[in-house]
Amino acid sequence: MPDTPAIQHRIEALTERLHHLNHQYYQLDISEVPDQEFDQLLAELQQLEAEHPDLVLENSPTRRVGGTITKQFPTAVHRFPMLSLGNTYSEDDLREFDERVQRGLEGAPYSYVCELKFDGVAMSLRYEHGQLTQGVTRGDGTRGDVVTANVRTIKTLPLSLRPGTDRPEDFEVRGEIFMPLPVFDELNAEREQNGEALLANPRNAASGTLKLQNSAQVAARKLRFYAYSLLTPGRHFPSHSAALEALSRYGLPVSDTWRRASNIEEVLEFVHHWAKRRFDLPVATDGIVIKVDDLRQQDQLGFTSKSPRWAIAYKYPAEAARTRLNEVLYNVGRTGAVTPVAVLTPVPLAGTVVKRATLHNANQIELLDLRLGDTVYVEKGGEIIPKITGVDLSVRPADAVPIQYPTNCPSCGTSLVRPEGEAHFRCPNERGCPPQLKARLEHYVSRKSLNIDGLGAETVGRFFELGMVKTPADIYDLPARRPELVTLERLGEKSIDNLIAGIEASKQVPFPRVLFGLGIRYVGETVAQKLAAHYRSIDAIMAASAEEMAAVPEVGGVIAVAAAHWFQQPENRELVERLRTAGVQLEVTGEAPVPASDRLAGLTFVISGVFENHSRDELQQLIISNGGKITGSISKKLSYLVAGDNMGPAKREKALGFKVPIISEAELMALLPTTTPAEEAVDIGEAPAPTAPPEAETGQQGSLF
Repeated sequence: MPDTPAIQHRIEALTERLHHLNHQYYQLDISEVPDQEFDQLLAELQQLEAEHPDLVLENSPTRRVGGTITKQFPTAVHRFPMLSLGNTYSEDDLREFDERVQRGLEGAPYSYVCELKFDGVAMSLRYEHGQLTQGVTRGDGTRGDVVTANVRTIKTLPLSLRPGTDRPEDFEVRGEIFMPLPVFDELNAEREQNGEALLANPRNAASGTLKLQNSAQVAARKLRFYAYSLLTPGRHFPSHSAALEALSRYGLPVSDTWRRASNIEEVLEFVHHWAKRRFDLPVATDGIVIKVDDLRQQDQLGFTSKSPRWAIAYKYPAEAARTRLNEVLYNVGRTGAVTPVAVLTPVPLAGTVVKRATLHNANQIELLDLRLGDTVYVEKGGEIIPKITGVDLSVRPADAVPIQYPTNCPSCGTSLVRPEGEAHFRCPNERGCPPQLKARLEHYVSRKSLNIDGLGAETVGRFFELGMVKTPADIYDLPARRPELVTLERLGEKSIDNLIAGIEASKQVPFPRVLFGLGIRYVGETVAQKLAAHYRSIDAIMAASAEEMAAVPEVGGVIAVAAAHWFQQPENRELVERLRTAGVQLEVTGEAPVPASDRLAGLTFVISGVFENHSRDELQQLIISNGGKITGSISKKLSYLVAGDNMGPAKREKALGFKVPIISEAELMALLPTTTPAEEAVDIGEAPAPTAPPEAETGQQGSLF
């Protein structure tokens, strides 16, 4: 018999220790133990939790890795309204704000707290007895979406607070969830490699990430959090600054950039100080928030119908520069997309020297009516990506000629095509366009694909330029060409040994990463994992039709058509065979799941909509494990349409037209053997019963936004 009290004690000790190490590492940049020791502690906790699921703590550190699938986001009413702030771009308005505060406080002494306004997603977190219990988005200010599972993946956010004698038992933390700039840049670089549209700014990226259905994907985005206020039903601290200091003591991340200001002059000094220095921070900012510090004075000043009278946001004007457009270059990406880039006379802008700016596509060039030699205005979109926003027509030469988008590939000369519904022109010469070939090789050896040690983008690009490598399969011929490799400059014996060892090791890379590394358009990491898990081998994928692939969850029609087309090409089939001969992993290892029954043999299903007790992926697996087949389109041969909420009306009408039976989730489950265990629905947490939010003026602790 297991010693349950001892096991529970060990789980609690591991949990406390891991929370402490996470705080030291993510909050204080202190590595108390080697990574290996941390991983061993985490692995021990995971093992104990797997063996004793009834002893798993609510805020276990293992929950940070994500994995929860949320089919919908419930909503919750904010106990304290999340109000918006009045804002201004004028320093004169700040002085007028100060005068209103002075009048409202009838000449009593007062001070301010100045905080950087981080450009992210406003979030309300609830802690009860020191444990994180709920995360809710701003929503409409009164009610927001419950995204607790996704919030738990943020490693800088403590799931369990450090003890404190002054810590309230039940309180809310308001703050900003954001995507660090390096993470944003990495994400956009990956999207560019995959031929996907770039994200406009980190705020949009963070917002979209929080609405992902799979918390494991959220965890991979490396979001961060800064707390900026504490709320309790009654007064707990005398001032906003005291509450910020308390939040830090409890272990919550509070940016150390905030300052007290004894008067409006010190506020303006803070504004001026960060006007340029904010660009040195690893997070996007767009202004300063100024709040009266004393909470009783906040109550005295009160609210307008829309915002507090004791706070205001100063927004920095979007920095713009004026410079000359000298040239337009056209870059060809891995998928053949031709992207125009403006070459500018270098100009300082938002803390950097801008030499180039994105022009997005032909539509943007036409919209701006750009001409070489134009004097243009440049801004940073979301203060991240430089972009041309206009032309100074007053200095345009009379004979300036509009820029003509090329009709042929700037690299290989092939006539460009523009698929219907797409903004980009593309070079269709997939087999002979050098930038495409080189970019696909760089993608194949990249960290998230085969990650070949000793063969980075620069080295494989050099081999390509020398004509030694043209396709990924050629990489596996390099070890046999060692005599040729030793003649190359800057490639010593040790480097060659590392290269050959890295190539050999890449043969053990799992099949999903190999599939991603092939560089099939639209097939990113997640899609590659889904296809690999569903079909288990590259041969099965090659044999599948676009319609069949479209039925795989998170694949869809556009991706399926692109993948099916790729595998139909003789050159790509030859590439697969060469990779097979080289020993690359082209199937999922391990035994395939044993079918539960043949109850659904000969039946085909389309699954559409959102379901109460199962995800679409779970329903698909139940059908397949009982002998049924999944398809992506409705035809006369279809056996059943399984309909959930929010199913498109077109599918329903088509099914009715073909007289295809439309069944519910419950009716599908009735078709299965009674011995087939129905998978339990994922617990996404229950929204609290709606209650009327308290009046804004009733003295709750901290600020309301």
